[in-house]
Amino acid sequence: MTELKIGIYKHYKGGEVKVLHIASHSETLDKYVVYEALYECRTHGKGSIWVRPLSMFQENVKVDGKEIPRFKFIK
Repeated sequence: MTELKIGIYKHYKGGEVKVLHIASHSETLDKYVVYEALYECRTHGKGSIWVRPLSMFQENVKVDGKEIPRFKFIK
């Protein structure tokens, strides 16, 4: 697993997010990405804050038979 740059990422479904921090779980020390939605989230609104396991943030997903990054760094 590679280190993650702080910045703006595009989700494979189209929305952009801003990675704010990499956090560690207090018990397991697992790494989590803390990010802000830059799109209008229908359930939580624009600017909502989310966390996702670093490994999941960096993984590839299969779309139309092709492997692509779940989140792609854009700036």
